[in-house]
Amino acid sequence: MRIGEMVRRTGVSERLLRYYEEQGLLHPTRLPSGYRVYNEADIDTVRRIRSLLAAGLSTTIIARILPCVRIDGSALTPVCSDTIAELQRERERLTHTIHELQTSRTMLDTVIAAAPAT
Repeated sequence: MRIGEMVRRTGVSERLLRYYEEQGLLHPTRLPSGYRVYNEADIDTVRRIRSLLAAGLSTTIIARILPCVRIDGSALTPVCSDTIAELQRERERLTHTIHELQTSRTMLDTVIAAAPAT
């Protein structure tokens, strides 16, 4: 299928599909004219990419783990043992970031509370 059909079937813009290709996440074939041609499996790949992005992973990490993550019903399932360890590290990183953001919000609340009443 050509890129327009891929956009229609995945809901992902042409720009993002090209970006995923640049990042090594998608590998459409090219016609002699330069047009991209996607296969049915690419639809599943885009869904996995979107889910992993929504989980807070970078495209760099997604490129490493994408071959080891499958869609099982509506859930992503890691199928390689080292993928689980990488996902746990990313979860710890997110937890740390959340803690830092909560601390920042508390500090901001303190500054706001100190403002004179108007």
